[in-house]
Amino acid sequence: MSFDLVLFGGTGDLAWRKLMPALFQAFRHGTLPEGGRIIGVGREDLGSTQYRARMQARFENVDLAKRPSAEEFAQFAALIEFVRMDLSKPDDYAQLAATLQARNADTVVMYVATAPALFTTVCEQLAAAGLNTPKTRVVLEKPLGHDLASNREINRTVRKFFEEKQVFRIDHYLGKPAVQNLFALRFGNALFEPLWRREHIANIQITIAEELGVESRGAFYETTGALRDMVQNHALQLLCAIGMEPPINSHADAIRDEKLKVLRSLKPWTQESLTQDVVRGQYAAGAIDGDKVPGYREEAGVNPQSNTETFVALRTEISNWRWAGVPFYIRTGKRLAGRDARIVVNFRPTPHAIFNATMGVANSLVINLQPKDGLELHLLAQGPSNRQNRNAATQVLAPVQLDLDFDKRFGAERVGAYERLLLDVIDGRLNLFVRSDEQEEAWRWVEPILDNWAADAQGPRLYAAGTWGPSASSAMIARDGYCWSEES
Repeated sequence: MSFDLVLFGGTGDLAWRKLMPALFQAFRHGTLPEGGRIIGVGREDLGSTQYRARMQARFENVDLAKRPSAEEFAQFAALIEFVRMDLSKPDDYAQLAATLQARNADTVVMYVATAPALFTTVCEQLAAAGLNTPKTRVVLEKPLGHDLASNREINRTVRKFFEEKQVFRIDHYLGKPAVQNLFALRFGNALFEPLWRREHIANIQITIAEELGVESRGAFYETTGALRDMVQNHALQLLCAIGMEPPINSHADAIRDEKLKVLRSLKPWTQESLTQDVVRGQYAAGAIDGDKVPGYREEAGVNPQSNTETFVALRTEISNWRWAGVPFYIRTGKRLAGRDARIVVNFRPTPHAIFNATMGVANSLVINLQPKDGLELHLLAQGPSNRQNRNAATQVLAPVQLDLDFDKRFGAERVGAYERLLLDVIDGRLNLFVRSDEQEEAWRWVEPILDNWAADAQGPRLYAAGTWGPSASSAMIARDGYCWSEES
């Protein structure tokens, strides 16, 4: 199967850091279909030779194990061309159309890695140039819009020119191996599904923490913030994967139908819950690994009086028979105490404790997403025997854990998120992509939070860089008698 992959934003940060390295890894692994061509698109006046040279220099910044040798890069670079385009000019799309039609590949992927404001323009101009044929697939990067209305407008425009099955709304978290294992854990094994309900689970926590600040993305982050950047998409998709009912099969729409039901079942916000169950924060100056770092308002491109949130913690519930009354906690932020993405499923204690050591102690399942990839099952087992007192009522149990490290188990077989998703686009598999109604429902749920913040003159709570966020986050979860997993 021949394909052309056109990368709008071909000289942008995402292309250099994620997309081109992922395509190279697919090429190295032999999974990139033969007969492929990759076309970078950008406004810079570059030729294909210059573009390849710049890419080779960028590859020097990737992990050593993923860095191509000179021979490998020469073979990969033979697939790559560059087309200079001003995305506002119809004549440039006509030039692109001529380039594509000369080869007439079986599949054409249009990867729109640009500012969201250009999504509708690109789709309109592709259609005007006759590039919205049935063999065309369009990939849209998040965020799609900045609120429900803008998201609907983007989807409405895209639907005018492309069928839903041609549109791949990408959320790279769904491509992570650990998230794939979450689906396998739930629906490929008989062990956990009988326990995956309110009778056995006390609470579920989702943490996506970063040590990094906004770096060079201050201007972008000012108009986005943590809620739009992380909660509306990544965190809610993880919540759906945890909370959804078993789909009838593994087809894309069967999976996406069940995720949509979860989003529609999320407990609606009230003024009281918006006040008590949502915490927003912004990092101030602090220290990361002993090095001083500036506060958010001191970063390049950031308004010195900015109220943009860099941290969000919230509590919600899924209002259905499986999950009624079980709190779900979401926490994400920048400049936190560690880089840690994990899901923690805390089970209820045994109904009757016969060992003193089990009082207040319960089992938990930890699904590690990054930097570690794997599962931990926390249990209690017989500890050292007490020679002075062999009475079973005072027998000592000790915490132990089963630790499954998928990186060690599967090693080089592991496929990165963008590599997996790009191959799925080329093959036309929609399972790991977000449908328009899912996306709109997620926006509908977070919009009351945005509206509440817009009317709140107090602004975000400050927290020192290198900590776990505002103390109000710990207070929120403590009201239910729990604490965040790394604080236990």
